[in-house]
Amino acid sequence: MDIFETLKAAADPEKAKSMSAYMRDQFAYLGIPTPVRKKLTKDYFKTVDKTVVDWDFVYKCWQLPEREFQYLACEYLSKVAALLTPSDIPNLRELIITKSWWDTVDSLDMVVGDIALRHPEVNQILLQWSVDENIWLRRTAIDHQLQRRDKTDIKLLGEIIKNNFGQTEFFINKAIGWALREYSKTNPEWVRSFIDRHQDKMAKLSVREASKYI
Repeated sequence: MDIFETLKAAADPEKAKSMSAYMRDQFAYLGIPTPVRKKLTKDYFKTVDKTVVDWDFVYKCWQLPEREFQYLACEYLSKVAALLTPSDIPNLRELIITKSWWDTVDSLDMVVGDIALRHPEVNQILLQWSVDENIWLRRTAIDHQLQRRDKTDIKLLGEIIKNNFGQTEFFINKAIGWALREYSKTNPEWVRSFIDRHQDKMAKLSVREASKYI
């Protein structure tokens, strides 16, 4: 039984209803909670070829209606992240803008961020995304440096955030707060100074989230 059939065989229609409702009924679900899905896919990921990126597999996951398959693709990409290069950015962009919601985007932004850390030329693409009409590309740009700690490019972080001042979109303003809050664990002085200088341009949500640990 392949991994697609394995997941389909574990479907729970009752759980699927509640999981879909939690995501505002935007996506169909098999009804497999994350801990169960990870247990079901554990052996599969042990067999995955870690020397090449199987984009056919990723796109097959993305084309299937049930959300668990998109989660499967995101987990796969995280496991082969070291193989990804700037040439994979167009494919990742396509995933970000397709079947978009915070659950997949917040996984893909880390994958994009890993590429950008290893290949700084990708930063120019992220600057472009930070002013894109698509909110999910903006969110990816804002949050792609999460968990970088002292490797954070603060000039880039500040520029991307400033590109998103004046936004009314919840997912953008939340992302700004999240990015600053995470970096405040490493450099609270910089974050405090940034808020002091720009608070009048920042959404209250962003300021509240960013100030949580400072």
